[in-house]
Amino acid sequence: MHTEIELPKKNDDRIVYVRPVDVSELPEEVQNQAVGIKQLYAVHSADGERLALVKDRDMAFILARQNDLAPVTVH
Repeated sequence: MHTEIELPKKNDDRIVYVRPVDVSELPEEVQNQAVGIKQLYAVHSADGERLALVKDRDMAFILARQNDLAPVTVH
């Protein structure tokens, strides 16, 4: 699962939301790449656009912070 993403660049849209996603809810193409994994973590922009899928919560937070974004958890 190595897909390039484009994260938001606007300073006023710095908050991103991290939430768990069941692999079974994702498109078949993604499911085929996530063999053996039941859950991934999605990083979403403030308007709900999925920006990235990563293996674990810590990685989602690291990805966001490396892109000068402020991650928060969504339940």
